[in-house]
Amino acid sequence: MKDAEKTVGLMADKAKICYLSYIDGNGFPCTRAMLRPREREGIKTFYLSTNTSSNKVASLIANANMGLYFVDTRFYRGVCLTGTAEILTDEESKKRIWRTGDTMYYKKGVSDPDYCVIKFTATRGRYYAGFKNEDFEI
Repeated sequence: MKDAEKTVGLMADKAKICYLSYIDGNGFPCTRAMLRPREREGIKTFYLSTNTSSNKVASLIANANMGLYFVDTRFYRGVCLTGTAEILTDEESKKRIWRTGDTMYYKKGVSDPDYCVIKFTATRGRYYAGFKNEDFEI
C-alpha cells in the first residue's frame, strides 16, 4: 500500500457500512455492523452515531479498546483499524454529525438522551489485499 491515508480514507468514504468490534461485559469479542462513520479526520479519528442504551456503548465505557473494519468487496480487500473509543454525549458533538432523517433512530431529535457519538481514535491498522497483509502505524 503506497499511501495509507489515501487508500484507507477512500475505503472509509465509499463504505456503506463498517464493522465495529469491542469486548463485551463477559470478556468476549463482539462485532456489530454499523452505518459508516459520519465524519473522519484523516484516518486517525472517526465519528459514528449510535444509541446510548446499546450494549456496545456500555461495553466501550468499561473497556475503550475498539476495532473498526472497512471492506471493499469489489477488490476483496479490507482494513482493520485498532484504537480506543470515547462516548460523547455533549450537544455540540451530537449536532456535529446529526443528519436529516436521524429521527428514524432518535425520536426526540438531536437532544435525544438515547443518541450519542462514538469518537474512535485509531493507533494502528492492518491492511489486506492480494493475499497479503500489511501492518501500519497511524
